[in-house]
Parts: sequence; C-alpha cells; structure tokens
Amino acid sequence: MSVPEQHAADIVMAGVSKNYPGAPIAAVEDVDITIRAGEVVCIVGASGCGKSTLLRMVAGFETISGGSLRVAGVEVTGPGPDRGVVFQDYGLFPWLTVRENIEYGPRQARLPRTVVKERATQALDSVGLTRVASSFPHQLSGGMQQRVAIARLLANTPSVMLMDEPFGALDALTRTEMQHELQRIQRDAGITVLFVTHSIEEAVYLGDRVMVMAGGTAHGISGHVREVVTVDLPADRDVNSPEFNEIERHIDALVHAGNAHRLAPAG
Repeated sequence: MSVPEQHAADIVMAGVSKNYPGAPIAAVEDVDITIRAGEVVCIVGASGCGKSTLLRMVAGFETISGGSLRVAGVEVTGPGPDRGVVFQDYGLFPWLTVRENIEYGPRQARLPRTVVKERATQALDSVGLTRVASSFPHQLSGGMQQRVAIARLLANTPSVMLMDEPFGALDALTRTEMQHELQRIQRDAGITVLFVTHSIEEAVYLGDRVMVMAGGTAHGISGHVREVVTVDLPADRDVNSPEFNEIERHIDALVHAGNAHRLAPAG
C-alpha cells in the first residue's frame, strides 16, 4: 500500500517550559531533547505531568514560555501543515464522507483537484479503507474512524505526526491492530512521530525511545522529564520477551517513583 510522500523532520527542544498565569508551578519545565527525523518517541507519565501540554506546544496550539522549540530548524510559533495531529476523539466532520474528510486539508490548501484526488486515494489505500470511501463517520467502527483520522493527516504530507492518546478509546483487540497499522504506516512514510500514551506497553512497543515525565500539580512539582529510555529492540517486537519486559518494568518504576526527586535524562 502506498502513502502520500512525506518528508520527515527533526524536533529540537532546548529548555522548553510552559507557565500558566497564576499557576503555582510550571506545567512543563526545562525539557531538552532532540527527536531525530523519522524517529518514534513516546511520552508516558502520570496524569497532569505535562505530556499533552508538551505535545500541544510542538503542534503550536500552546505557546512556550521559555526555551527554544524548532521543527526542521524552524522556530514553532503556531500551528502549521508540517505538523499533523491525531487526537483520541478522531475529530472527523460527521457531514462529510470518508473521502471528503481526507480531501479537506489538501482542498483548503488550494491544491489542484488532481493532486487532491491522488493524495486522498493514496491515503485511503495506505490505511485499507478504500472500500468505505463513500461512507460517513458514524457508519464506521472506532478503529476505522481512527484510520480515517490518520489518513486525513497523511494526505496533508506533514513532516511530523503528533498523536495524543489516539488509541485510548478503542477496545484491546482494535488497539493492538491500530498499533500494528501505525508501525506499518510509519515505516512506509518514514515520518517523525511524537506519541502520548498512558500505556507503558504501548510506548515500548511503538517507540524508538520513551520519554518518561513526572511532576504536575497533584505533586506540587513542575512537569519535567525524568528519563529518556532507549528501546533497543528490533522493529518486530515480542511483548512477552524478557528483553521487552525488562524495559517495561524499568519505565514502570520511573513512572511510579516518588516525585520529590529528579533523575537525569538518558538515552
């Protein structure tokens, strides 16, 4: 299955922080990481530690309060077509068909009609939904709707895919299927992925590295990176292997450790 041509980009964060007016602590503080072009980095951590805030800053939905945030060498100052976002709630237009949802971005970009059609066709093919192109979102299962959301993103040919708990609302079997699909799509497209999840197993399964965040208002400590763990496993990962479980246990210990101290980033 083909995908519209993508051009992966790196993401460079240097001292990135986010402070909300009146808040006693920073939502995110001093994040330093370089995500390489074509890499998959997953973010895990307890609720309120700043995972989604960090992703929203990369998307340009939130402005940074300090530090520097660059995608492909360009400072992020707001949303842009180079960064596509997939949320848990799909965000599809219910009055448009599957194909029309996927064509929406390229049409808004005023691309030639032939290019719009070609991109939509490739994106539909890439997620295996060509047969339901004329259906409406409410006629599809949750997993199929999330495939449409991913196809819509691919049709815009972004260099970065930002995913905020995209499979969180799916049943266990569908979630596993979507993880396999994302792996395949990411390999085919070579796109950079930043993926927020509460599932440590999902993070280890999908990520080249896993960023573990800690802190948050519940602990009275600014959200920060506790450690960046390299997942030194083959692409075709066995979740039952000792090596997989060792990394999963290490990350679980980091997530559930006390928030009164910090550990230096690694990996």
